[in-house]
Amino acid sequence: MSSRSDVPDVTVVVAVYNTMPYLTECLNSLVGQTIGRGRLEVVAVDDGSTDGSGPELDRFAADYPDTVKVIRQPNSGGPAAPSNRALDVATGRYVYFIGSDDYLGEEALERMVACADEHGSDVVVGKMIGTNGRYVRQSLYKANDPDISLYGPELPFALANTKLFRRELVEKYNLRFPEDLPVGSDQPFTIEACVRARKISVIADYTCYYAVKRGDASNITYRANHLARLRCVSEIMKRAADLIGPGPDRDALFKRHFTWELSKLIQDDFIRLDARTQDEVCAGIGKLADAYFTDALSDSMGVKRRTRLRLAQRGALDELCRAIKEEAEYGAPPFYLEEGRAFARYPGFRDGESGLPDRCFEILGEVVAGRLAADTELVSSDWQQDGEKLWLDLAIRIGVVGDTASAVVRLAHGAMPESADKARARKLPTTYQAPPAPGEFQRETAPDGRGTILRARIPIERTTAKYGVRAYVDIAGATYEIPVHGKDLPMPLARRWGAESPYKVAAHVNSKGRMVVNTEPLFPPKVSLGTRLRSRLTGAQPAKRK
Repeated sequence: MSSRSDVPDVTVVVAVYNTMPYLTECLNSLVGQTIGRGRLEVVAVDDGSTDGSGPELDRFAADYPDTVKVIRQPNSGGPAAPSNRALDVATGRYVYFIGSDDYLGEEALERMVACADEHGSDVVVGKMIGTNGRYVRQSLYKANDPDISLYGPELPFALANTKLFRRELVEKYNLRFPEDLPVGSDQPFTIEACVRARKISVIADYTCYYAVKRGDASNITYRANHLARLRCVSEIMKRAADLIGPGPDRDALFKRHFTWELSKLIQDDFIRLDARTQDEVCAGIGKLADAYFTDALSDSMGVKRRTRLRLAQRGALDELCRAIKEEAEYGAPPFYLEEGRAFARYPGFRDGESGLPDRCFEILGEVVAGRLAADTELVSSDWQQDGEKLWLDLAIRIGVVGDTASAVVRLAHGAMPESADKARARKLPTTYQAPPAPGEFQRETAPDGRGTILRARIPIERTTAKYGVRAYVDIAGATYEIPVHGKDLPMPLARRWGAESPYKVAAHVNSKGRMVVNTEPLFPPKVSLGTRLRSRLTGAQPAKRK
């Protein structure tokens, strides 16, 4: 057993309320840390548990009396009060917070303390992943970084207190958790610590923290209702605004709250709320948007969230409910193209009632490949032949309306990059120069008004080739390439054409559901006997057709 030092390197704070059987794994992960129990203090505060968590804490305190300290108090309703009580008795150079249903990688504390000591860090963020379906954003953990900013693109989306904090900083500024917030009470603590910190570091090459979603989804974050969450985020933003003045830094932090907490209040379940609650949610979002939702912050967001937030801000409840309901039922609205600009035609767009400017609905730099792919589908396909000439006739539906003159179809060589697989389409590089699209094209608005039917007549060349059938369209100054999916749709029968040197052409759907066209000679040149013998003697393989 490690000997106890006078001042432990780290105090781990565990706020406990009815988290069996997860608590056992949490505590085992602490006493088993490679930092050694002599450098470790665990302060566990039982917040009035009724499920056996108390006896389990007593067992660990008895087994590890020099390491585990247990404090008991009546239930307070959240983790803030027990965390504050633990801070009052913590003695470590650093303090670390862990949820009592989560657990640590065995080297977590040793690595984080070493990082803080090496770099003089006041805050160290160890890589966190989710388990049992718990979502944890991973973009912060691309690489180790000894010095990151609270106002960068990633840290504002990782404001949980599950970090290593220098206790000297905590006590210097009397950092404590607000006990009147049932949800998000760790954010004011974390934000102020990061604002005050000399340096914030990230450990990305080792999983320090495993965040567990309980099987019954009873984590407190999943239980709070709309108005409770609204009240909490309002208080969080007010406290942050007292620390950070208006400008790009505040915008960078508050992008998280508008993108995440506030946008989650106006998702699909919003339309199932009673009318009074809907009004209160919109009024609360409106106050926050009036105070903090700058034009620069608004422009930096995706059009879906931006539009819903602006509708809520204006109190346009009917349009907001329609936008949510129609998107759930029909998918995202089509893009309206006009003079090089693109707009999402959500309710409220140019209807005169909401009073919102076009810019609220405009595509402003965001990548929309996924939405274009979801709204692009093959309607029909066939071959058309006239003597020695052959064409592929296609009808494709694409999710754009308005000025659709840029929409064409090409038979493209080469595979799509793997990065396009998830979105099922891609935004082409700015250096891309579109070659003229061979063929004839006609465009007409789809019968439901939510898209365009693009009709294409594309000549087929007599060559040996494998083509991907892809649509191309310009959106907000960028060209998008969209593989045409033909799964479960009939493909035209293979066709022979050409008299003297006949070729055959066939269309099929590949393993990714994409329409592919193959052309090759009907009678490929025969390989001579001498060539076959030489191949066998040398071990060379004849070239294969792609």
